[in-house]
Amino acid sequence: MAKALIGYLNSDLRTPHHLVAENARLRSRVQELEELVLVLKQENDALVAQAAELVETTMQEMQPA
Repeated sequence: MAKALIGYLNSDLRTPHHLVAENARLRSRVQELEELVLVLKQENDALVAQAAELVETTMQEMQPA
């Protein structure tokens, strides 16, 4: 039972400290990258909207008078 509880705790005494620090660093980096993905998706959506507007405007200009 004690081993099960130790494995359940976040501060497992058997885990070396450098692994805990590396894990925290990697989690932080993943969060940064997820935020970057959201920003890039927003920028991409804006560019797609601009391109669609440009195509629509171009098509209207090409229509015969």
